[in-house]
Amino acid sequence: MPIHLPVFLITTWLLAMLPGAGQALMIRQTLEGGPRAARATIAGNATGLLIWSTAAAAGLSAVLLANPRAYVVVRIAGGIVLAALGINTLRVARKASDALATSADERRTDLCGAYFAGLGTTLGNPKAGVFAISVLPQFVTTAGPVLLSSIGLGAVWALVNVCWYLLFTWAVGRGRALVSEPAVRRGLSIVTGVVLLGLGVAVASGV
Repeated sequence: MPIHLPVFLITTWLLAMLPGAGQALMIRQTLEGGPRAARATIAGNATGLLIWSTAAAAGLSAVLLANPRAYVVVRIAGGIVLAALGINTLRVARKASDALATSADERRTDLCGAYFAGLGTTLGNPKAGVFAISVLPQFVTTAGPVLLSSIGLGAVWALVNVCWYLLFTWAVGRGRALVSEPAVRRGLSIVTGVVLLGLGVAVASGV
């Protein structure tokens, strides 16, 4: 166990708290899909971080970030995912209708979609790759296999994000009762949709 693990925990926790696409997505999923959709999105986010950290440990993310064309493709794909989520959120807000009861199959589909929304947003975020390739190695111990140490830190990184987003979505869920009025919910959905759309455009354009 690296002696600098506490520093790594603090660093990843502070990074998780920074406002961005992840938090906007979690607000959207919590308000529209409820706690189950939020947890599925969190699982997708954690999976994406594990993939990035494993790729970094294997040297794949270094190749990706060194290849301008591949980097642009990933960046644009991530931007499209975020923009699509933003447009869908605005479309739902425009309808301004209450959520209807869904069948068990529809719930499974919604949870699957929520999971892939979290996964796609994380994999399409080159900043996660930059962290994995440039910051994470600074905390890797040389006392054992570097590959295993990198993957282990990646798992810790994902776990920290899970803990933060569980706390964050719980707080959003608690405030859900305060925004139960259709007009207020619609306003929040519009703001969230605009933020997601704006983030998607920014990521795709490399801003």
